Amino acid sequence: MSVDEMTAIQALERKAPTKPAIPGKPYRVEFEYIRHGTVSLIAFLDVAEGRIKMPPYLNSTRTEVDFVKAITSLVDTDPDASWTFVCDGLNTHKSESLVKFVADRCCSLTDEELGVKGKSGILQNMETRAEFLHDQNHRIRFIYTPKHSSWLNQIEIWFSILARRLLRWSSYISVEELVESILRFIEQYNITARPFRWTYTGVPLKA
Repeated sequence: MSVDEMTAIQALERKAPTKPAIPGKPYRVEFEYIRHGTVSLIAFLDVAEGRIKMPPYLNSTRTEVDFVKAITSLVDTDPDASWTFVCDGLNTHKSESLVKFVADRCCSLTDEELGVKGKSGILQNMETRAEFLHDQNHRIRFIYTPKHSSWLNQIEIWFSILARRLLRWSSYISVEELVESILRFIEQYNITARPFRWTYTGVPLKA
């Protein structure tokens, strides 16, 4: 599963309706808008199928608690399966809450082994937490993309599709309408979704 957050998606209402194209003139979109709030999206792309897992996690915030809730909801759809998540190295992806979730689902650890955040054990710092979450022996594990390499995470490709096809020229009168629009888009997208084909050959760029 390729996962990441798309934050602060704005519910923007255009101050005037879009004018349709006519012979000799392209369609025209009003540039002034009214803000109606924002929503954050945590989405999971099944890399093998090319589909977005439903339902996605939509909320007004993007905290470590939100991320763990999203992971929990997806894992609970098949609690005994093995799950591998590809994500970037954001601190919310290496949080104390996430370590405790994986520890609870995958292994029996004492409080001493888990330790104390900022002081000792697995929870000591981001590096120790990431090492635990990356452990290949765990049924639920996380693989982190290198710094400045978010393009390696395929969910970023899908986010660009969402932005271009839906969000760029849309007009919404509320956050609720925006959320409904995103959910409809994902449902329609999944009908014909296919896995992304990587076109990068691995040839180093010339100076």
